[in-house]
Amino acid sequence: MGNLPSNVSEERLQKHFEQAGPVSSVAIPFDRETGKQRGFAFVEMNSQYSAADAITILDGTHLEGKRIAVNSSDKPDRSKYRW
Repeated sequence: MGNLPSNVSEERLQKHFEQAGPVSSVAIPFDRETGKQRGFAFVEMNSQYSAADAITILDGTHLEGKRIAVNSSDKPDRSKYRW
């Protein structure tokens, strides 16, 4: 997912994604040099159905004033579903 607000927390993302189903994990990458969030995150859902629902329900929604983009990752782990 992308276009995240610069100060969003993993807990806030988890709550937002729980609208689509149970969330397994949330990871927000940080820039090594600046220590700031990079503007995207990985959200792992508990099932492929919840993952598909997350894209359908949450893509284009607003989170803390920004319209977020929810899509599948480029390199999906076949045993997990990350967005």
